[in-house]
Amino acid sequence: MADRISENLQNKISARLRFYQDIGIDLFYRSRSASASSSPPELSAVQPERVISASVSVVEYSETVETFAVSESSVEESPAFEDTLPRTSRKPVLPPAPAFQVPAPPKIVLPAPKSGLFDASEKISGDSLLKIRDDIGDCTRCKLHKGRNKIVFADGNPKAKLIFVGEGPGRDEDMQGLPFVGRAGKLLTSMIEAMGLQRQDVYICNVVKCRPPENRLPEPDEIKTCSPFLLRQLEVVDPKVIVALGACAAQTLLQTTRGISHFRGQWQEFRGRKLMATYHPAYLLRNPPAKADVWKDLQMVMAELGLERRGAKSTSAGKTS
Repeated sequence: MADRISENLQNKISARLRFYQDIGIDLFYRSRSASASSSPPELSAVQPERVISASVSVVEYSETVETFAVSESSVEESPAFEDTLPRTSRKPVLPPAPAFQVPAPPKIVLPAPKSGLFDASEKISGDSLLKIRDDIGDCTRCKLHKGRNKIVFADGNPKAKLIFVGEGPGRDEDMQGLPFVGRAGKLLTSMIEAMGLQRQDVYICNVVKCRPPENRLPEPDEIKTCSPFLLRQLEVVDPKVIVALGACAAQTLLQTTRGISHFRGQWQEFRGRKLMATYHPAYLLRNPPAKADVWKDLQMVMAELGLERRGAKSTSAGKTS
């Protein structure tokens, strides 16, 4: 182990002391070591402990970072202090982890029930079709009354097991006061007869009771105003199967905005009853190929009601004879 500091380290310390003298802090060294303002060779007699002391003192009072760097380099180049300097751990000291707490379960907020289209139409004790018609009266509840000729209430068997629901009256229906009596009505009559039934065997009604101008679709406010009477009709007749003719009737009863093609030909549930949505007869007049799809839907209705296709018995009897 060398007794004196190396010449390279002496040169560094001398340069640093000259820098302190230039900036006017050499008086600080003079108060601690008379050799601080002497020539560099005199520093060779300074003991290593004294040099370290002076370096540390400068670190404590100087605002420059460079002083600390020089002090560290002097320690690294002086092997005499390798075993005497404390070795500190550089591992960061982390704060203690907080105690684990079980989070409170999230509060479940149920959505508010939607106000349905038919909230106002609850079951009425002792209700009847005659009472419903009397309650409608000479209706002026929506703007459709301004252009109507007659209110179109319904037609058919009040105890029918099958109900057909359309969207609204057309021109012929508005004149006669009966549903489905125009061209589309005649096609519906043929469809009913193909099922082995007559018009008087089923019940026929519409979503709205007054004709929309230019045979347009009923608007939402018109549907909301008039549909509660339709619901009361369905409750009083109490059918086993309901056939919704067209998108308007199907969307109204099922309370959906999906197109009819998404659920046509599939059984739906409506207040404990089976509902079949199919195309409106007016649509079939414009698109005859769709009649095949409607006939498939009606065959499913027939199977549900236990009906046989018209002429099936006579054909079977002819084969037997």
